Parts: sequence; C-alpha cells; structure tokens
Amino acid sequence: MSGVNYYDLRHVTGQVTHIDIDNGVVESAGTSFFNKAVLRVLDRTGWGVIQIDNYTPCTGRKFENLIGAAQKLAGITEEIVELGDVPHGILPIPPMKEDPRSISIEEKSSLLAGIEEAARHPLVTNRRANYIERIEQVRFEDSSANVYSYEMCRSGFNVLAVASRNGNVQMGYEREHTIHGFDLRHRQESGKKAAEIAVALLDAGAVKGGKMHAVLDPELAGVFAHEAVGHASEGDLIQEGSSVLKGKTGEKIGNEILTIVDNPALCEFGFDPVDAEGTAVLRTEIINRGVVNAFLHNRESLAAVGNGIAGHARAMPGEPPLVRMSNTFIENGDATEAEIFAECRNGIFLKGSRGGQVDPGRGIFQFNAEYGYLVENGECTKMIRDVSLSGDILSALHNITLCGNDRKMSPGYCGKGGQSVPVSDGAPHVLLLNAVVGGSGLD
Repeated sequence: MSGVNYYDLRHVTGQVTHIDIDNGVVESAGTSFFNKAVLRVLDRTGWGVIQIDNYTPCTGRKFENLIGAAQKLAGITEEIVELGDVPHGILPIPPMKEDPRSISIEEKSSLLAGIEEAARHPLVTNRRANYIERIEQVRFEDSSANVYSYEMCRSGFNVLAVASRNGNVQMGYEREHTIHGFDLRHRQESGKKAAEIAVALLDAGAVKGGKMHAVLDPELAGVFAHEAVGHASEGDLIQEGSSVLKGKTGEKIGNEILTIVDNPALCEFGFDPVDAEGTAVLRTEIINRGVVNAFLHNRESLAAVGNGIAGHARAMPGEPPLVRMSNTFIENGDATEAEIFAECRNGIFLKGSRGGQVDPGRGIFQFNAEYGYLVENGECTKMIRDVSLSGDILSALHNITLCGNDRKMSPGYCGKGGQSVPVSDGAPHVLLLNAVVGGSGLD
C-alpha cells in the first residue's frame, strides 16, 4: 500500500489452565481461552499499532482496511524509524514428554494437592500451591513474505509454606516450570522442602551488615546476571541513554573469568523458536571474558544503536514487542564448589532470591536472598535470614573472582512495559569479593 514501509501481524490463540489450593482446599480450577492479535504498520512518520481481540484472519480488502487503519494511527506520530536487516528462520519446538491436555483437571488437582499436603508440618500454619499451564498457537507474517507458525506449552507449579512460632513468621518457597509438557508427577519433595526451609528459618540468626566475601548460589547469581547485567544490555535502554553500559562496547568492565550470555535458542523456560518480529534467535554474549561484547536488540534498536544481535523482541499475546531477555546466565568456569568455599574462607553463602531492584541507568542494585549461611574456615555453619546484597554493578563484575562448573537454570517471569514474559536465569556458584551485605544485626 502507498506509504507503507513495513507491516507485521502476530496472532496468538490458546488456553490457560490454573489450579489454586489453599490449606487443602481447592479454591479455584478451570481453563480459559484467548485470541489476540497485534498489527504494526510502519510508514514515513512512524509506527501505527492496532490491538485486536478475537481476531479472525482475513485477506484482500478486509486486510487492506486494517492496514489503512493502522497507517492512519502512524500518521499521528512524527518519529523516523529505521529497521535493521536481520536473519530469518524458526527453530523446532522441543517435544513434550506428556501433553497436559491429555490429563483431566481432576487428576491435575489431585497431584497438586499431594505436593501441597507434603508441606504439612506442626509449625507450618499456612500452605498454598498453584499450577499454571499455558498453551499458545502463534502465527506471524510480515510484508517481506516471512510467515511462521508454531505451538508452545509452558506449565509449572509453585508451593509455599509459612511457619510460625511465638510471633516469628518465616516462609519457604519452591517452584518448577518447564517447556517439556506436564510436570506434576512425583513432585511431593518440593512441598516437603518448602516446609523444611520455613521451619529451619525460625531458628536462623541474623547477620550484621558490612563488606564481606560472599558465595552466591546458582539461583541468586542468575538473578544478578538477569537484573544487573541483562536489563542494562537491552538495546532500547541503551538507545534511551538509560544504561550504565552505553558507550562501553569493547571495554573491560569485569573479571576476565566472567562471561554473561542471553540465549533464546536454549531449551529452557525462556525459549523462543523465533522472536516476536520474525527474527531468527541467536546466542548473544553480552559480556565476553569481562569485556562488553554485544547488546540485545529488536530491529529498531539494532538500527539505532548497533553493537549487538537482534532476535530479542518478545511480547505477550496482543501486545507490541519490546526488547527482552530470554535465558540469561553466567557461563561456567572451571572452579569446583569446594574450591570456591575454600577461597572464600570466611564470609557468607547466599541462597535463593526474594526479589530486589536494579537501576540500570545509575548502575546500582539490591537483591534479597531467601536465606544463607555463615562461612567459617571454608565451611558453611550457622543458618541466617533477612539478608540482602547490594552494590555497584561495575564494581561487582570486577569482584567476581571465581565461577564454578555447575551452572543451573531457574525459571520465572520478567516484567517490563506492563508485559510479563517467561524467562530463565542461572549461573554456577560464584565468589564475590567485598560484597556489600545488609542484615539486621547479629543474634
């Protein structure tokens, strides 16, 4: 059509099944269906975007009318947009071990109830478990004759145990999520572990804040990679000047043992066979041996910023794509876990994550560990709670002096721009020297 430089349409249909159990009672269980599309049209003055519920695929004059309506919206803007040239192609979807659609919601509820029941303990005052299963059929087409379609299933569960004694309340939390089909069988150990952690934290001590050596477990080190480095490498934030990494391509900002990667092609929870703009997905080394190597891009930020790889556009159904992470991790080193603790000698071991915050523009972060242990003479001793890790991103990258050989990935969801997408992050055990640790004193 006249004046249209480019268009793409992403149409997603599917179903979501959820089950919520609270203290042995099934509070809700059911399946809902969705049908959403987003049409983007780029003309001389910028983007026009139309979001459509209950979209019915159309051709000919009807489709031209949709393009025309989006083009009118583009006419309201006055922004020159260029798109980078990108490779196209789609990866095969990993096979499912068991299709969850073949299992009744009654059986799913029973299996989830077994996990929740396993969290029972005399000191546990509240138990909660939930299951989520999302199946999406995705179809993408654009004005360059690229057409892709695929089906993806993501499913998983969370289990929470809250222990209480004399006004002291503590929480244990476990989760499992997968792209490989149904995953509720034989998972009672997760409920038991959540209860054990909650109960153990009732007797855990507090730690006095200050600078000390810290060993980070794969989950917390993965959160660091995602929050402190991954967000700062997103091309739209680089373009806006809202990242501490802007202008640092080729600069050494961390220890040479450190390589941090985002890889949407990895078959973990953040896997995408093709990105939301139809771009082929590729492994991107954000930091290579301590040096800023590449940023994460969609087509627009690639053209504006360069110095990176496209294929990192992601979106919820019916929403326009944003530059997003997928599977973000610290690459394995060659140290053993025993060597890391021996090198730490005296300090702290931090496990798990209870959230936190990062300012990629100022380059500062603060994360809360789920719990930890004091490290004395290279051995874990007293369990501790209410402990956090904070600092300056660039300083912390230099202070990571050992990386283990035991990388593990953890699933989750990442929010940005009002959208939440599945991700995973991970790392091996790492040693962080002179970490700024926050606590509430020493019992």
